[in-house]
Amino acid sequence: MTATYTQLDAWIDAHFDEQVAFLQELVRVPTDTPPGNNAPHADRTAELLVDMGLDVQKYPVPAPLVEAAGLQSITNLIVRRSYGEGGRTVALNAHGDVVPPGEGWTHDPYGGEIEDGKLFGRAAAVSKCDFSTYTFAIRALEAVAKPTQGQIDLLLTYDEEFGGEVGPGWLLANQLTEPDLMIAAGFSYQVITAHNGCLQLEVTVHGQMAHAAIPESGVDALQAAVQILNVLYAQNALYRAHITSQVEGITHPYLNVGLIEGGTNTNVIPGRVTFKLDRRMIPEEDATQVEATLRQLITQAVETLPGVTVDIRRMLLAQSMKPLPGNQPLVQALQKHGQEVFGEVIPALGTPLYTDVRLFVERGIPGVIYGAGPRTVLESHAKRADERIDLYDLRRATKVIARTLHDLL
Repeated sequence: MTATYTQLDAWIDAHFDEQVAFLQELVRVPTDTPPGNNAPHADRTAELLVDMGLDVQKYPVPAPLVEAAGLQSITNLIVRRSYGEGGRTVALNAHGDVVPPGEGWTHDPYGGEIEDGKLFGRAAAVSKCDFSTYTFAIRALEAVAKPTQGQIDLLLTYDEEFGGEVGPGWLLANQLTEPDLMIAAGFSYQVITAHNGCLQLEVTVHGQMAHAAIPESGVDALQAAVQILNVLYAQNALYRAHITSQVEGITHPYLNVGLIEGGTNTNVIPGRVTFKLDRRMIPEEDATQVEATLRQLITQAVETLPGVTVDIRRMLLAQSMKPLPGNQPLVQALQKHGQEVFGEVIPALGTPLYTDVRLFVERGIPGVIYGAGPRTVLESHAKRADERIDLYDLRRATKVIARTLHDLL
């Protein structure tokens, strides 16, 4: 096996310039979500994969489902590689959708520019890099090891930012992939076996608009919203002080209010204010209870204020990912090869982020997160200006995935 690993590494080294060029092409097609018009990227990706000799199945998601999820267009891709009877089916899942670039970039967010050994661009690190990691690991495996049993499903999907239900969730619901094990796009050197859940709520506070010169004729929705926010931020302090996860890598629950809008003009008492909150749930928490508690806190905060009403709409509920016992073959192989290739111990732990992997785990499919990520999410500038992937990390992670696939098959 050692000779095979060496040959896999050598193939990846020999084709690494091609891999980098592939990633540059992927970065150059925007997949900003919102608005979520991601079918063009899937079409371009399919063209590039076909040019490599890979068969690609396109699965456009029906428009009503896409629009209901708040997106514009999605075509999910499957590259299915069947090697023979027996053995495992292993899925590799990376997502192409990503948040818009925002401000502060010193590199073109869609340029795929390379500087000091790093490739810059939105989604370079999360997670178009793993389109390339997984693709070239499969190609190396087939060129060198020539597997004779098992199957690999390469899943390239476009709904991670909005929850995954019309990405991998849609593929799973339609039984278009039925793996025994799965690996999803990574964002650190670590093997991730658990992650937080996420509840997102939109809260609309209604009052009565009025002229600012006669404020008593109206009901100030903004003051009511401030009262709710004070209660929520106090609750956030309680999370930090009194609740701790037992999963290494995960600390405590927390909430964030990321968007507020309302009012009509400076001289008008605001009659409506809307804010959106994000509540991260540790694996030990029950999502139903978390949501019920938040709804109660919000309504109780303003129940004594005359003329104030509140609407609460759930935007997203992503369950936590909990480790399944069957993930050990994944964890062991990735840790073994990660240590050999990176020259350091690779821990298996949890992360406060949430991902698509939960959708597989909820269906009893053991999964982990591992790919071409940097040492930390902050190091990659993911969701910030000048997102980048270290090309040395990309090369090494591709070798780890190729070796792992060899072991699993």
